[in-house]
Amino acid sequence: MDDTLDLYQELILDHNKSPRNRRKVDPADRQAEGFNPLCGDHVSVTIKLDGDVVKDVAFEGSGCAISTASASLMTEALKGKTLEEAKKTFQRFHGLVTGETDEEPPTPDSMGKLAVFSNVCNYPARVKCATLAWHTLKAALDGENEQISTE
Repeated sequence: MDDTLDLYQELILDHNKSPRNRRKVDPADRQAEGFNPLCGDHVSVTIKLDGDVVKDVAFEGSGCAISTASASLMTEALKGKTLEEAKKTFQRFHGLVTGETDEEPPTPDSMGKLAVFSNVCNYPARVKCATLAWHTLKAALDGENEQISTE
């Protein structure tokens, strides 16, 4: 295994073992719940806005290492972004892990730490794990109140 894959594995394991922003934002301006019925992963995302800027974002829930690390890295990546930038980051991340994009595919270099998930597209069963928190975030940003499901 090359050094890059080792680094990626270490980053995912670190964010699984010590997730950043694993808490509830209170009071929250936006929130949503997400669930993956196939594996049982569950996530709740809460957001505090300052105008159209994501002032704070956090998650709670339980899931596999990929799901937890993805939620943790997502919260770090989105703080300080505008709503438009946050939605764009969702689209780019989704394109990275699914290989499906309407734009030029994001490159690992353009995704910062989120690039650790660039290999997930090679494991279709894990794509839902990596994207659960992101779909839940998008629902919260869009003000949707229904529980998000990966099915």
